[in-house]
Amino acid sequence: MIVYKEYYINSARFLPKLDNSHICSNLHGHTYNIKVSVKGPVNPNTGFVIDAFDIDKYFAKVHKEIDHKLLNEIKGLENPTSENICVFVWKKLIKHLPNLHEIEIKENNVTGFIYSGD
Repeated sequence: MIVYKEYYINSARFLPKLDNSHICSNLHGHTYNIKVSVKGPVNPNTGFVIDAFDIDKYFAKVHKEIDHKLLNEIKGLENPTSENICVFVWKKLIKHLPNLHEIEIKENNVTGFIYSGD
């Protein structure tokens, strides 16, 4: 079974490795929708795969680090593509959520990215 929680992050970024003519090379912001999924069997004693509040607890640290920030200034996000943000969030959470299944990030209603540790 998969359990997920969704969060919203408001952050600014620019993509320094793009040509200056690319729109994303300029400073801009996103309201990211970040979905954190954990996969595993239902524990017969608790009835949970995971207590969803545990996901909240560990994501709160990531949220504090990247919400309302210029992502380029965060160590590990100097080139803050959405792909790199997925990997960044994964690396922060996998230490605490060993059954982490995937990180999904949506920049808007039509563009998204999914990372599952591979």
